[in-house]
Amino acid sequence: MILNHVNLTVTDVPTAAAFLEKYFDMRQHEGGNKGFTVLFDDRGLVLTLMKAREVSYPKTFHIGFGQESEERVNEIYQRLIADGYQADPPQRSHAWTFYIQAPGGFTIEVLA
Repeated sequence: MILNHVNLTVTDVPTAAAFLEKYFDMRQHEGGNKGFTVLFDDRGLVLTLMKAREVSYPKTFHIGFGQESEERVNEIYQRLIADGYQADPPQRSHAWTFYIQAPGGFTIEVLA
């Protein structure tokens, strides 16, 4: 059995989709709109974003983007910080990792 897709409820579909495209190499399926869109990655992940007025995920809820190296984690972190996003620097935990609040109201972990 294969997990087919994950749906996230977000406050701003276009902004969240653009963020995922720019920093995490997701590709948006044609036909998305302000209320719903579908994103894909090169490994078959299907991530859908659905509009809501409010988003309230549990404190520990997040999605993760594993990277091939610690250097790649650092590169993504530096790009985000240079573009004005705020996140604590990567640190050694269960992996070399950092978390960032994504536009739309959900948390992303970047790790290697």
